[in-house]
Amino acid sequence: MTDNVKESAAASKVNLLDFDLEGLTAWCAGIGEKAFRATQLSRWLHRHVEGDFDNMTNLAKVFRAKLKDMAEVRPPVPITEKKSADGTRKWLFDVGNGNAVESVFIPEDDRGTLCISTQAGCAMGCLFCSTGKQGFNRNLTTAEIVGQLWWAERELRRDAGVTDPNDRIISNVVLMGMGEPLQNLDNVLRALHVFLDDNGYGLSRRRVTVSTSGLVRQMDKLAEDSPVALAVSLHAGNDALRDKLMPVNRKHPLADLMAACRRYLKVAPRDFITFEYVMLGGINDRLEQVDELVELVRRENVPCKFNLIPFNPFTQSDLRKPEREQVLAFCRRLNEAGIVTTVRKTRGDDIDAACGQLAGEVRDRTRRAERLAQQKAEAAPLLQAARRSE
Repeated sequence: MTDNVKESAAASKVNLLDFDLEGLTAWCAGIGEKAFRATQLSRWLHRHVEGDFDNMTNLAKVFRAKLKDMAEVRPPVPITEKKSADGTRKWLFDVGNGNAVESVFIPEDDRGTLCISTQAGCAMGCLFCSTGKQGFNRNLTTAEIVGQLWWAERELRRDAGVTDPNDRIISNVVLMGMGEPLQNLDNVLRALHVFLDDNGYGLSRRRVTVSTSGLVRQMDKLAEDSPVALAVSLHAGNDALRDKLMPVNRKHPLADLMAACRRYLKVAPRDFITFEYVMLGGINDRLEQVDELVELVRRENVPCKFNLIPFNPFTQSDLRKPEREQVLAFCRRLNEAGIVTTVRKTRGDDIDAACGQLAGEVRDRTRRAERLAQQKAEAAPLLQAARRSE
């Protein structure tokens, strides 16, 4: 068989990681198999993290033969893997056509968290984000999203010598990697179905978190379909500043965002929204800005917690890290106002795996250079004021 024929045969096979249980059941029905076969197959794929049909021992031989002919388990394959001194691991996954995305595993005493990407690049253009500086190419498929968890869990189990499918290494999943998850809503929802299904990874809704820059209509759709824990990128307590930091605010200002948060809380697995707040030296780290945040969430009646993230500098950012004392004072003032607030630990900084540093490789198709020049011009007064405050 020639290489071209082999490639054509592989391309015609269905990638089973693209299906949630409903889709898998429909596909099995289409090849003459009963629904319980889909359940068995899902458990092999996601609980056992198995990709070899010959090892799926409780499947009928005839069914396994069909699977070999018609299907495959094809996660994205890592180009590189880096290990941090603190145990953090980062994979750069090839997603084709010169694009690659990053995933990060963060081990802690009481949990293991995997940060997953949902897009090749990001079109949101937030001033402080390394991913956004690369521009945007495309949404990831369901298989590319699920496949990051599939690959990482399999590798981590092998390294730890874990063979029991109930002994998961990854206990928490956060969709906080490259991209805006809610801009890729259909594929993200299918991936969430797999993560949450007892015949999939069986994670609780409290242990899966979707982060968003504030896409209001998509937040409502997420609440209707799969209301997992929600983290909202806030970064400012007024529209004027947030407009400069996050272009999305011009379309979905704070009043609309807070209203969407209130609606989400009606079905959320937790009784609060987590607000992510990247602290930028001289821009949004002043103590009077704490009072503005407190006033905002009280006025809008949004129960919340704050997660403060000291900015991690990267090339082309023109932004600076806040002083440690300023971060602690900011945190203390929020806590004194009765809002539970934490400072995110910097993990994997030595392998560029810290928050805001994920970059991967993106073949931009969104006129990045033009957009960055405009954004830089608009932010110039803000940056100059920050430098004067040094």
